Amino acid sequence: MTRFTQVVVRFRVVILLVAAGFVLLGGVAGRDVATHLRGGTSVPAIGESAEALEQAAAQFGIQPPNLVVLVTADGGQVGDPDVTAAGVALTRRIAAEDAVADVYSYWTANAPSLASRDGDQALVIARVTGEQDTAIERALALEEDLEGASGPLQVQVGGPLIVSHELTQTIDGDLRTAERVVVPLTLLALVVVFGSVVAAGIPVLVGILAVLVAYVSLKVLAQVTDIHIFALNLTTALGFGLAIDYSLFLVRRFREELPRQPSTAAALVRTMQTGGKTIAVSAATLIGSLTALLLFPHMFLRSFGLAGITVVTGAVLGALLVIPALLSLLGPRVNRLSLRRTPEHAAAPDWWYRFSHRVMRRPGLVAVVITALLAVLLLPFLQLVPGAADDRALPAGNSARALNDTLREDFSSQEAQPIAIVAPGAGDPASARSEIDDFARRVSLVPDVARVDALTGSYAAGEVVAAPTALSERFAAEEGTWFSAALDVEPLGSRAEQVVERIRSVDPPFPVLVGGDSASVVDAKAAIADRMVLAIVLVVLVNLVVLTCTFRSVLIPVKAVVLNTLSLTAVFGLMVWLFQEGNLSGLLGFTATGVLEATTPILMFCVAFGLSIDYEVFVISRIKEEHEAGWETREAVARGLQGSAGVITTAAVLMAIVFVAVATSSVSIIKMFGIGLAVAVLVDAMVIRSTLLPALMVLMGRANWWPGGRGARAERASEARRVAVEAPCPAGAPVG
Repeated sequence: MTRFTQVVVRFRVVILLVAAGFVLLGGVAGRDVATHLRGGTSVPAIGESAEALEQAAAQFGIQPPNLVVLVTADGGQVGDPDVTAAGVALTRRIAAEDAVADVYSYWTANAPSLASRDGDQALVIARVTGEQDTAIERALALEEDLEGASGPLQVQVGGPLIVSHELTQTIDGDLRTAERVVVPLTLLALVVVFGSVVAAGIPVLVGILAVLVAYVSLKVLAQVTDIHIFALNLTTALGFGLAIDYSLFLVRRFREELPRQPSTAAALVRTMQTGGKTIAVSAATLIGSLTALLLFPHMFLRSFGLAGITVVTGAVLGALLVIPALLSLLGPRVNRLSLRRTPEHAAAPDWWYRFSHRVMRRPGLVAVVITALLAVLLLPFLQLVPGAADDRALPAGNSARALNDTLREDFSSQEAQPIAIVAPGAGDPASARSEIDDFARRVSLVPDVARVDALTGSYAAGEVVAAPTALSERFAAEEGTWFSAALDVEPLGSRAEQVVERIRSVDPPFPVLVGGDSASVVDAKAAIADRMVLAIVLVVLVNLVVLTCTFRSVLIPVKAVVLNTLSLTAVFGLMVWLFQEGNLSGLLGFTATGVLEATTPILMFCVAFGLSIDYEVFVISRIKEEHEAGWETREAVARGLQGSAGVITTAAVLMAIVFVAVATSSVSIIKMFGIGLAVAVLVDAMVIRSTLLPALMVLMGRANWWPGGRGARAERASEARRVAVEAPCPAGAPVG
């Protein structure tokens, strides 16, 4: 680190000019990043559901519907002659649009389930063509053109495209609000922590730089792969959170070293030899943890992985290049505009020193009690029901969600999200009508299937309920056929997943592929399960290797993995208790759906595990410094916590403030993400690192430093020159 620091100091002006230029240009280039990202809550089509989607498009030219038009009869019933005429005209009007295909309605499809239970509302289902962004623009144009009164009809437009647009707009607005809150609130908190306006400004500058690096990177990546808009919230939260962490450790250490070293340059070198190295190791472990998200085929997880890697890269570049460049220029002026009289290098309060010794008096008892408490907090996670988020991620008052709520409450089946059963190799449909009829009957007998539409007609409860019409010809291709199964349960719920499994267990007369949103949930969950073990192994292995190489110890990395896993128990239990079971939903402002987004556990594991290692590295590095200075393990732990626990606790509180600001989002998935990570960093810093870590280290004793290197030699030396500690908070170096 010495040579690296010297190079940074030599080119400090260039580094700062480049950073300033990037902030200016990045602010312009990255401000519209949200418009380049994908929205929506639909799960990806993976495996069989993806193949079904591909075959349906290739052989039959069909794709899932993405537009729902809710029609309300003004003072009458949808079957009244004037309403029927207006409904048919509306259907034809929508079908006449150039960018609209596969249009059918209650009045043209001979499907009673497309009408509400009380008969005053009906649906028009359609598909808007084009790529996602183009299709959304066309859907919005249709919404503007169609909504409102039209003769005896009241028209509302919704569906997946409108939901996707509303999510994008809501998240973008929430994100801008969070940024407006985070920056001044963080600056104010940092002024209190540092006691200096100049020092407090450094983390904010690094945070802005890290976020802009990620924004520009995501905008570039979005040109070659799909990036989900939810990833922007991770970018903002991690960018400012890591900037706070890294800046706290560097600036605090630099201010401590200034009066101890003969020059600013020497103070900076010592700061980078300790804090700089620690930050590099911390960033490496965090990037390694986030890389595991790239193993999954889910765009949602890959987006968070890419966003996290880019923002961590931006934060570590800011910490290792911009901060030392600034500090070398500022020197003692970093304390300018100071609000307190006590110098930074004054002896740290002895509270952490005394507390750690209390913990280490009964380490076994402390370890058992804390572990038992965390195990109890994990219990709700045993009731986890993984599923998929839907439009209810939007706030209750949103118009797009309100339309879908009407469909749930007033209609007997979910026509907008049917299960598609594709039989691309069924042969000539004309000669297979009896097999098609038999299979459609058997599928319609599956519980929670409201209706099956096929070439041979419509079926319910094993019986033909409607004869085939001209619209039925859409189910035939030259060498295949397909079926549409509408459900009477929530399409993305756990009961719909059971329907998919039951349909797949029906013995078909020809090979079939089961697709649609409900099937995509089943296949996406299976893909997560298939790769979860590999992802966890990768995260653990990366952290073990990096920490082993850093601390030259076998037990310290293993202990770190165990402690990180324990710190996540409270988070996993809380997520289920809050967002699956719906506790405090009224207070927090979200709607519980009875399931937890299936990607949440692995996402939380990778992000929170990496952040926990962050604090582990900072604490153990300080303990190791004391140990190599000659203190035996118990005293090294106490002195190390005295020098680091207050800093990491402060960093955790500030990072939690950032995550809580993100959690003010009105989108429930983002709220869950913000609350989960806020709890994770607070539990890790205030419970795990302050109690379990010292307890386990004193229990392991000299074994902490095996096989050794300089740490082992220091341990042997300390045995020969152990110092009796009289004062509760020693300030000097050990006497050899």
